[in-house]
Amino acid sequence: MIAIADNLNTRNKLYIDAVKGKDKKTMGELVKKLKESGADMINVQCSLDGAGDEETLPWVTEIISGAVDSGISLDSRNTSAIKISVPLCAKPPLINFISRTEPENRDELLSLTASSGASLVMRASSGTIPSSLEAKLQIIEELLEAANEADIPNERLFADPSIVHIGRGMGQKHLVNSHECIRVLKDLVEPPVNTIAWISNVSTGLPAKLRKPLEAAFLGYLAGAGLDFAMVDVLDETIGKTLYLIKSFRDEIVFSQADIT
Repeated sequence: MIAIADNLNTRNKLYIDAVKGKDKKTMGELVKKLKESGADMINVQCSLDGAGDEETLPWVTEIISGAVDSGISLDSRNTSAIKISVPLCAKPPLINFISRTEPENRDELLSLTASSGASLVMRASSGTIPSSLEAKLQIIEELLEAANEADIPNERLFADPSIVHIGRGMGQKHLVNSHECIRVLKDLVEPPVNTIAWISNVSTGLPAKLRKPLEAAFLGYLAGAGLDFAMVDVLDETIGKTLYLIKSFRDEIVFSQADIT
C-alpha cells in the first residue's frame, strides 16, 4: 500500500496562506512534516479549478523536490501548469487526473504524460460520478484505451473509481461499487493497472470526530479489494496505524508492536 499525502489541499488554511504569501519557510516545514509522517508521495493541489496554477503549482513542486525524495502527484485542472511543473519533479510525477470530460485538452495531457514518463490517474467520472459498477468500468475502459493509444503503458496508469461521501444521496451504493470496481479491475485488465482512491472524500460533511475513524475503516475496506495507492491524511494517527497494519498484513514491512503502541 502506497500512501499519498492529501494534506496540501485547498481546505488547509495554513498551506493555502503559505502558497498565497510565497512563504518558503512554512512550506518547507509542512513538507518535512509530511515526509516524517510516512508519506510515500505528496499530492499538490493549489486550486479547485486550476485558476492561477501556472504560478503556484510549479512553486510548490520545486520546494517539495528540493526538500524530500517523495514522489509528487500534480493535482490540477490546468494543463499548462502541469506542463511547467513536470520538469521540476526529481522523478516522473503522477498526474491527477483525466476523466471522460476533463480536461478539455485531454490529448495534450496524454501526450505530455507519454513523453515525460509520468503516470496518470484515470477517474471514473463523466461530469457526474456514476453509481453503478458497470458505468465506472465503462469509463475506465474508455480512458485506458485512450491512454494506451497515446503510448502510456498500463504500469503507469492509475484507475480511480471516484469516491463520494457516505452521507450523499446514494453514497453507500457508490462506495460498494467502488470496492467492487477495484476488485474487478485486478482480474479484468492485463497487464494490470494500478488502483487509487481518495479516501478522505468518504467522510466529507460529517462531524469532525467521526471523520478519521470512518476514513480508517474505509481504507481497510478498500485494501481488502486490492487497493494499491491511497490518498489520505498522513498526519492523522488513526490513519497512520491503519496504513501500518495493512502493510504488515500484506507482508510489505516487518510488524513490530512497538511501532503501533
